[in-house]
Amino acid sequence: MAASAKSFLADAGYGEQELDANSALMELDKGLRSGKLGEQCEAVVRFPRLFQKYPFPILINSAFLKLADVFRVGNNFLRLCVLKVTQQSEKHLEKILNVDEFVKRVFSVIHSNDPVARAITLRMLGSMASIIPERKNAHHSIRQSLDSHDNVEVEAAIFAAANFSAQSKDFAAGICNKISEMIQGLATPVDLKLKLIPILQHMHHDASLASSSRQLLQQLVTSYPSTKMVIVTLHTFTLLAASSLVDIPKQIQLLLQYLKNDPRKAVKRLAIQDLKLLANKTPHTWSRENIQALCESALHTPYDSLKLGMLSVLSTLSGTIAIKQYFSSAPGTTATTARSFDLVKLAQECCYHNNRGIAAHGVRILTNISASCQEKDLLPLEQDAVFGLEALLVLCSQDDSPGAQATLKITLTCMVKLVKCRPHLSQSVVESLLTQLHSAQDTARILMCHCLAAIAMQLPVLADGMLGDLMDLYKLIGRSATDKKQELLVSLATVIFVSSQKALSSEVKTVIKQQLENASNGWTAYRIARQASRMGNHDMARELYQSLLTQVASEHFYFWLNSLKEFSHAEQCLTGLQEDNYSSALSCIAEALKSYHKGIASLTAASTPLNPLSFQCGFVKLRIDLLQAFSQLICTCNSLKTSPPPAIATTIAMTSGNDLQRCGRISNQMKHSMEEFRNLATRYGDLYQSSFDADSATLRNVELQQQSCLLISHAIEALILDPESASFQEYSSNGTAHVESEYERRMMSVFNHVLEEVESLNRKYAPVSYLHTACLSNAVIALLKVPLSFQRYFFQKLQSTSIKLALSPSPRNPAEPIAVQNNQQLALKVEGVVQHGSKPGLFRKIQSVCLNVSSVLQSKSGQDYKIPIDNMTNEMEQRVEPHNDYFSTQFLLNFVILGTHNITVESSVIDANGIVWKTGPKTTIFVKSLEDPYSQQVRLQQQQGQPPSQQQQQRTAYSRF
Repeated sequence: MAASAKSFLADAGYGEQELDANSALMELDKGLRSGKLGEQCEAVVRFPRLFQKYPFPILINSAFLKLADVFRVGNNFLRLCVLKVTQQSEKHLEKILNVDEFVKRVFSVIHSNDPVARAITLRMLGSMASIIPERKNAHHSIRQSLDSHDNVEVEAAIFAAANFSAQSKDFAAGICNKISEMIQGLATPVDLKLKLIPILQHMHHDASLASSSRQLLQQLVTSYPSTKMVIVTLHTFTLLAASSLVDIPKQIQLLLQYLKNDPRKAVKRLAIQDLKLLANKTPHTWSRENIQALCESALHTPYDSLKLGMLSVLSTLSGTIAIKQYFSSAPGTTATTARSFDLVKLAQECCYHNNRGIAAHGVRILTNISASCQEKDLLPLEQDAVFGLEALLVLCSQDDSPGAQATLKITLTCMVKLVKCRPHLSQSVVESLLTQLHSAQDTARILMCHCLAAIAMQLPVLADGMLGDLMDLYKLIGRSATDKKQELLVSLATVIFVSSQKALSSEVKTVIKQQLENASNGWTAYRIARQASRMGNHDMARELYQSLLTQVASEHFYFWLNSLKEFSHAEQCLTGLQEDNYSSALSCIAEALKSYHKGIASLTAASTPLNPLSFQCGFVKLRIDLLQAFSQLICTCNSLKTSPPPAIATTIAMTSGNDLQRCGRISNQMKHSMEEFRNLATRYGDLYQSSFDADSATLRNVELQQQSCLLISHAIEALILDPESASFQEYSSNGTAHVESEYERRMMSVFNHVLEEVESLNRKYAPVSYLHTACLSNAVIALLKVPLSFQRYFFQKLQSTSIKLALSPSPRNPAEPIAVQNNQQLALKVEGVVQHGSKPGLFRKIQSVCLNVSSVLQSKSGQDYKIPIDNMTNEMEQRVEPHNDYFSTQFLLNFVILGTHNITVESSVIDANGIVWKTGPKTTIFVKSLEDPYSQQVRLQQQQGQPPSQQQQQRTAYSRF
């Protein structure tokens, strides 16, 4: 079970500090000053780790200046180490504050008599091009060094020239002629020309420069027909076109021409590689003629390796807009002509090719055509795609080699895609998968189980009849404890949980538990329990968590498993709910709440400072409050029977003009209940906004909980509180086309059913009847009968993003305020670093950071005299885009009122879709606003009754200077 630490504490440990930044820098500085070369080198190579841990400018600036000193006075080996550190820490270079000083120390070595020292310096300058793109002395040194007689120096100058050309338009324009002279000059050796040509890919800063570079490359392709020259020139040509954009169609034609006419396989392979690059980057620029030419080349080539490459380009294009252009601009659009297209012919021919890779690309093309061209009647193509996929499945599932597994992954991905867009094919695809499962290799079985689960999540295709097959297979899995068998146990269990839509039968549970006892370790049992919790099989999950409690190594893990056991037990209590049986419903909810309260106590004990489990605690607390609100609502509905309205209720209703008062106390209780549900919906919204790193299924789950709260509050309003103004338009079902899971499907059907019931009772039997209260209670029971799904983010954090803020000025002691005079403004600088876990940007990326600064007066100073108040509070907001995970900005704050002010800086992030996520952190500092000395003196004199002297009256804040 120790392995569970990996998921449980995933990515929690970054940013932890053993030493503070200054001590760490002093430690490395001691190494740099050492007389031993080994210690100096060791100190130099430890700098990137330091930058990673303390990525703020003040430290990085000091560190780079120390490295520049080492570079200036050290030997060539030390210089090489500094160069490597600079290249590794490229994203931190822009944080150097004293760029001039840093460059001056490095640049002094360029005048050395040692060509190797000069070469290292040129490479160093090239690596720093992003922060000194327009330094003329660097430009001049690079030009000079290109004419050197030392090969090492010339190669370093070429490296620097390429880097500066990418950053500086002036340098690129100035060096272009020099490069073309060298390339065309007879004195330049061929290997040097091959290194010079790639510099031209950076000549895209303006149209004329790009055009002259293209002309030069065109001349080179014709003048130097040797294989190496053609390959380098064509690739540079492609990269230049991809950057300058306007010449991409011409470039595609040129590459297709070489692919068709050049007899050399190396050139053909390069053309295919570049076509793939352009297909990924700009699929919309491919015309029908381009795709047709590529199809013809693929149909006629005798070489499998080239055919594979061309099909790979076509399969990339088939998943984009290019495929629609290919079919739409063609003459004739009936189903008979669909098969007559060359692309379709090629794909059908390749589906059963003896090369697995070619066959995989063939079926992928057919799948993409079936998926994207749904307006056409492509029944024959669908059948071809299914047959091709089944043939590949049979072929690859018997083979254990990595190539076969890669092909199988493509095949299974295509199956999921095909079934998603053509649901009528699902039955045959699922049957072929189940048939093949028995004879397949273990590695293939795991992948096939993932595919079955993915299909069954989208469509309820795994009938109970198929469960027998799966259970037989589960029993058959050997008793060996190899990793593959363990993985297969988890995958098969997932498919079984997905396929048994309702509760698992006791027979199924017994089989799963027996197999786990026989062949598995604790980690496998935990993973299966986790999947059971995700699929809503809480009784199975509870038993597994219970069995694992005694197998863990730390008390945190014990409390974590104990909390999961209690949550599963709580959800299990809710499965016994029945419609119209309200007293048993209340006792079930009470039992569930008892377990939830035990679980939340255990979950709090499982949290650590490194892993505070904030999402889990938030989610469970909301679930507890939601169950309490549901329980309260059923009690309120019952109160119509248990506490009927008093005799004077009718009179009160007539005098107040509110018909609802005839029903007595239920009217006020319903108002409270509706507000409670709206409040819960808002809190679910806040939880959603704070979960930037969550996967889409978890976020959808939170959204469904929020919608259930809104639904009940809407039902209370429409049935009881305000039937006249209730509108059903905004709550109407928007179709279930995008349903991603069985849980979502069931929740949506409950939502629609409740809305229909409410709409049918709306404005009938006014003001409140037993039908209304029964409808509300049944809505609550229907929602609770859908087993809650604990999604992935509850257990596992795949993406991890956090922001670290540094404010300046900042006090030495956090509790100590910063002193500011009340007639001056405080310039608050906010710097921040975005820190990522092992998979940055897996679900969403940070586009910009929103910084909100506010100040509140905490305590006034003792004096009670009047001060003209312009700005009592500060409220400011700024958006900054992080560059290389770093951002900084400044705020000007006024503190006119004397006393202690509390400044709060809060950050939230905005993703690529413009959605704001409240990720935090929130930082607080204190400012003490002091009276300026002159005003203080004037005030004291006035208090003592002395008129201020003439000279003092004329004095202003500026006259002192």
